[in-house]
Amino acid sequence: MTRPRAALRTAVVWEVLKDALERRSASAGREVLDVLDAGGGSGHFAVPLAVLGHRVTVVDPSPNALFALERRAAEEGVAERVRGVQGDAHGLLEVAERGGYDAVLCHGVLEYVDDPAEGLANAVAALRPDGGVLSVLAAGLGGAVLARALAGHFTEAHRALTDPDGRWGSSDPVPRRFTPDQLRELVGATGLEITAVHGVRVFSDLVPGALVDTEPQAVEALAQLEAAAAELPAFHSVATQLHLLAHSR
Repeated sequence: MTRPRAALRTAVVWEVLKDALERRSASAGREVLDVLDAGGGSGHFAVPLAVLGHRVTVVDPSPNALFALERRAAEEGVAERVRGVQGDAHGLLEVAERGGYDAVLCHGVLEYVDDPAEGLANAVAALRPDGGVLSVLAAGLGGAVLARALAGHFTEAHRALTDPDGRWGSSDPVPRRFTPDQLRELVGATGLEITAVHGVRVFSDLVPGALVDTEPQAVEALAQLEAAAAELPAFHSVATQLHLLAHSR
Protein backbone atom coordinates (compact mmCIF):
# COMPACT_ATOMS: atom_id res chain seq x y z
CA MET A 1 0.00 0.00 0.00
CA THR A 2 1.43 3.38 -1.03
CA ARG A 3 1.16 6.40 1.22
CA PRO A 4 -0.06 9.87 0.16
CA ARG A 5 2.76 12.23 -0.69
CA ALA A 6 1.53 14.65 1.99
CA ALA A 7 2.28 11.97 4.62
CA LEU A 8 5.99 12.37 3.87
CA ARG A 9 5.99 15.63 5.80
CA THR A 10 5.37 13.96 9.15
CA ALA A 11 6.06 10.26 8.59
CA VAL A 12 9.42 10.31 10.37
CA VAL A 13 8.05 12.29 13.33
CA TRP A 14 5.03 10.05 13.67
CA GLU A 15 7.05 6.84 13.73
CA VAL A 16 9.53 8.21 16.29
CA LEU A 17 6.75 9.58 18.48
CA LYS A 18 4.67 6.41 18.35
CA ASP A 19 7.68 4.32 19.37
CA ALA A 20 8.49 6.70 22.25
CA LEU A 21 4.92 6.50 23.54
CA GLU A 22 4.96 2.72 23.38
CA ARG A 23 8.08 2.73 25.54
CA ARG A 24 6.49 5.21 27.92
CA SER A 25 3.40 2.99 28.24
CA ALA A 26 5.60 0.01 29.06
CA SER A 27 7.66 1.86 31.67
CA ALA A 28 4.63 3.51 33.29
CA GLY A 29 2.56 0.32 33.24
CA ARG A 30 -0.36 2.13 31.59
CA GLU A 31 -1.71 1.57 28.09
CA VAL A 32 -3.56 4.90 28.09
CA LEU A 33 -1.34 7.96 28.37
CA ASP A 34 -2.16 11.61 28.96
CA VAL A 35 -0.77 13.71 26.11
CA LEU A 36 -0.61 17.50 25.81
CA ASP A 37 -0.33 18.94 22.31
CA ALA A 38 0.76 22.57 22.65
CA GLY A 39 -0.15 24.46 19.49
CA GLY A 40 -1.77 21.32 18.12
CA GLY A 41 -4.22 23.17 15.89
CA SER A 42 -6.74 20.99 14.10
CA GLY A 43 -5.35 17.75 15.51
CA HIS A 44 -2.94 16.47 12.88
CA PHE A 45 -1.14 14.54 15.60
CA ALA A 46 -3.72 14.66 18.39
CA VAL A 47 -6.47 12.74 16.63
CA PRO A 48 -4.25 9.82 15.51
CA LEU A 49 -2.90 9.61 19.06
CA ALA A 50 -6.45 9.42 20.36
CA VAL A 51 -7.17 6.69 17.81
CA LEU A 52 -4.34 4.74 19.46
CA GLY A 53 -6.27 5.06 22.73
CA HIS A 54 -4.54 7.96 24.46
CA ARG A 55 -6.20 10.98 26.10
CA VAL A 56 -5.10 14.16 24.34
CA THR A 57 -5.46 17.79 25.35
CA VAL A 58 -4.83 20.32 22.58
CA VAL A 59 -3.99 23.92 23.49
CA ASP A 60 -4.17 26.37 20.60
CA PRO A 61 -4.88 30.11 20.30
CA SER A 62 -7.12 29.71 17.23
CA PRO A 63 -10.86 29.08 17.77
CA ASN A 64 -11.16 27.99 14.15
CA ALA A 65 -8.43 25.39 14.58
CA LEU A 66 -10.09 24.06 17.73
CA PHE A 67 -13.41 23.82 15.90
CA ALA A 68 -11.71 21.82 13.15
CA LEU A 69 -10.13 19.63 15.84
CA GLU A 70 -13.52 18.90 17.36
CA ARG A 71 -14.94 17.98 13.97
CA ARG A 72 -11.99 15.76 13.05
CA ALA A 73 -12.12 13.95 16.39
CA ALA A 74 -15.85 13.33 15.96
CA GLU A 75 -15.34 11.98 12.44
CA GLU A 76 -12.74 9.53 13.75
CA GLY A 77 -14.95 8.47 16.66
CA VAL A 78 -12.56 9.69 19.37
CA ALA A 79 -14.30 12.87 20.55
CA GLU A 80 -14.39 11.59 24.13
CA ARG A 81 -10.57 11.29 24.17
CA VAL A 82 -9.75 14.69 22.69
CA ARG A 83 -10.14 18.00 24.50
CA GLY A 84 -9.46 21.36 22.91
CA VAL A 85 -8.57 24.42 25.01
CA GLN A 86 -7.89 27.94 23.79
CA GLY A 87 -4.51 29.23 24.96
CA ASP A 88 -0.88 29.67 23.95
CA ALA A 89 2.57 28.49 24.94
CA HIS A 90 3.28 31.40 27.28
CA GLY A 91 0.06 30.81 29.21
CA LEU A 92 0.19 27.05 28.89
CA LEU A 93 0.12 26.29 32.60
CA GLU A 94 -2.97 28.44 33.04
CA VAL A 95 -4.99 25.93 31.01
CA ALA A 96 -2.96 22.72 31.38
CA GLU A 97 -1.99 20.81 34.51
CA ARG A 98 1.56 21.23 35.76
CA GLY A 99 3.30 17.84 35.87
CA GLY A 100 0.20 16.09 34.57
CA TYR A 101 1.22 14.62 31.20
CA ASP A 102 3.14 11.58 30.02
CA ALA A 103 4.04 13.37 26.81
CA VAL A 104 4.03 16.95 25.57
CA LEU A 105 4.16 17.84 21.88
CA CYS A 106 5.64 21.22 20.97
CA HIS A 107 5.39 21.15 17.19
CA GLY A 108 5.64 24.31 15.10
CA VAL A 109 5.56 26.51 18.21
CA LEU A 110 9.08 27.72 18.97
CA GLU A 111 9.34 29.50 15.61
CA TYR A 112 6.45 31.79 16.49
CA VAL A 113 6.50 32.51 20.23
CA ASP A 114 8.07 35.73 21.54
CA ASP A 115 10.33 33.83 23.94
CA PRO A 116 11.16 30.25 22.86
CA ALA A 117 12.91 29.47 26.15
CA GLU A 118 9.86 30.47 28.19
CA GLY A 119 7.46 28.58 25.95
CA LEU A 120 9.65 25.49 26.13
CA ALA A 121 10.00 25.78 29.91
CA ASN A 122 6.22 25.76 30.24
CA ALA A 123 5.97 22.66 28.05
CA VAL A 124 8.57 20.90 30.20
CA ALA A 125 6.78 21.93 33.41
CA ALA A 126 3.66 20.14 32.15
CA LEU A 127 5.56 16.83 31.92
CA ARG A 128 5.37 14.17 34.57
CA PRO A 129 8.80 14.06 36.23
CA ASP A 130 9.23 10.29 36.01
CA GLY A 131 10.29 9.89 32.40
CA GLY A 132 7.78 12.06 30.56
CA VAL A 133 8.39 12.50 26.82
CA LEU A 134 8.91 15.86 25.08
CA SER A 135 8.61 16.03 21.30
CA VAL A 136 9.84 19.26 19.67
CA LEU A 137 9.46 20.02 15.96
CA ALA A 138 10.88 23.30 14.68
CA ALA A 139 11.91 24.98 11.44
CA GLY A 140 15.48 24.25 10.35
CA LEU A 141 17.74 27.01 9.07
CA GLY A 142 19.69 24.92 6.56
CA GLY A 143 16.62 23.68 4.74
CA ALA A 144 15.40 27.23 4.14
CA VAL A 145 18.80 28.40 2.88
CA LEU A 146 19.06 25.45 0.52
CA ALA A 147 15.51 25.90 -0.79
CA ARG A 148 16.02 29.61 -1.55
CA ALA A 149 19.32 28.91 -3.28
CA LEU A 150 17.92 26.10 -5.44
CA ALA A 151 15.06 28.40 -6.44
CA GLY A 152 17.60 30.94 -7.68
CA HIS A 153 17.05 33.41 -4.83
CA PHE A 154 20.70 33.64 -3.87
CA THR A 155 20.51 36.97 -2.06
CA GLU A 156 17.66 35.70 0.09
CA ALA A 157 19.55 32.48 0.78
CA HIS A 158 22.57 34.47 1.93
CA ARG A 159 20.42 36.73 4.08
CA ALA A 160 18.81 33.74 5.82
CA LEU A 161 22.24 32.26 6.41
CA THR A 162 23.49 35.40 8.14
CA ASP A 163 20.31 36.68 9.81
CA PRO A 164 20.16 36.08 13.61
CA ASP A 165 16.68 34.58 13.26
CA GLY A 166 17.33 32.78 9.98
CA ARG A 167 14.87 34.87 7.98
CA TRP A 168 15.35 35.48 4.25
CA GLY A 169 13.43 38.76 4.08
CA SER A 170 10.62 40.91 5.42
CA SER A 171 8.01 38.77 3.63
CA ASP A 172 9.35 35.53 5.15
CA PRO A 173 6.36 33.95 6.93
CA VAL A 174 8.54 32.17 9.52
CA PRO A 175 9.74 34.46 12.34
CA ARG A 176 12.59 32.22 13.47
CA ARG A 177 14.58 29.15 12.42
CA PHE A 178 17.07 26.97 14.28
CA THR A 179 20.26 25.10 13.62
CA PRO A 180 20.57 21.63 15.22
CA ASP A 181 23.00 23.02 17.80
CA GLN A 182 20.66 25.89 18.71
CA LEU A 183 17.73 23.56 19.23
CA ARG A 184 19.83 21.14 21.28
CA GLU A 185 21.06 23.99 23.47
CA LEU A 186 17.53 25.32 23.98
CA VAL A 187 16.13 21.96 25.06
CA GLY A 188 19.24 20.96 27.00
CA ALA A 189 18.93 24.11 29.10
CA THR A 190 15.62 22.82 30.50
CA GLY A 191 17.41 19.91 32.18
CA LEU A 192 15.78 17.21 30.06
CA GLU A 193 17.80 14.34 28.63
CA ILE A 194 17.92 14.58 24.84
CA THR A 195 17.57 11.09 23.39
CA ALA A 196 17.19 11.66 19.64
CA VAL A 197 17.49 14.30 16.92
CA HIS A 198 16.05 13.79 13.45
CA GLY A 199 16.09 15.76 10.24
CA VAL A 200 12.62 16.04 8.73
CA ARG A 201 11.79 16.76 5.10
CA VAL A 202 15.40 16.56 3.95
CA PHE A 203 14.46 15.76 0.34
CA SER A 204 10.67 15.88 -0.01
CA ASP A 205 10.42 19.69 -0.21
CA LEU A 206 13.10 19.83 -2.89
CA VAL A 207 11.98 17.06 -5.25
CA PRO A 208 9.69 18.30 -8.08
CA GLY A 209 6.21 16.85 -7.79
CA ALA A 210 6.28 15.61 -11.39
CA LEU A 211 9.18 13.28 -10.60
CA VAL A 212 7.26 11.67 -7.76
CA ASP A 213 3.74 11.63 -9.14
CA THR A 214 4.59 10.00 -12.48
CA GLU A 215 6.83 7.17 -11.26
CA PRO A 216 5.22 4.10 -9.65
CA GLN A 217 6.25 3.55 -6.04
CA ALA A 218 8.23 6.80 -6.04
CA VAL A 219 6.45 8.16 -2.97
CA GLU A 220 7.26 5.06 -0.94
CA ALA A 221 10.88 5.08 -2.14
CA LEU A 222 11.18 8.75 -1.16
CA ALA A 223 9.67 7.98 2.25
CA GLN A 224 12.26 5.25 2.81
CA LEU A 225 15.03 7.66 1.78
CA GLU A 226 13.72 10.29 4.22
CA ALA A 227 13.62 7.73 7.03
CA ALA A 228 17.18 6.59 6.32
CA ALA A 229 18.56 10.15 6.22
CA ALA A 230 16.60 11.41 9.22
CA GLU A 231 18.92 9.84 11.80
CA LEU A 232 22.19 10.82 10.10
CA PRO A 233 23.73 13.98 11.62
CA ALA A 234 25.18 14.95 8.23
CA PHE A 235 21.66 15.65 6.95
CA HIS A 236 20.31 17.49 10.00
CA SER A 237 21.85 20.77 8.89
CA VAL A 238 19.93 20.78 5.57
CA ALA A 239 16.54 19.56 6.81
CA THR A 240 13.46 21.75 6.46
CA GLN A 241 12.48 20.82 10.01
CA LEU A 242 14.28 19.43 13.04
CA HIS A 243 12.68 16.94 15.40
CA LEU A 244 14.08 16.47 18.88
CA LEU A 245 12.98 13.92 21.46
CA ALA A 246 13.79 14.35 25.16
CA HIS A 247 12.76 12.80 28.49
CA SER A 248 12.40 14.08 32.02
CA ARG A 249 15.02 12.48 34.27
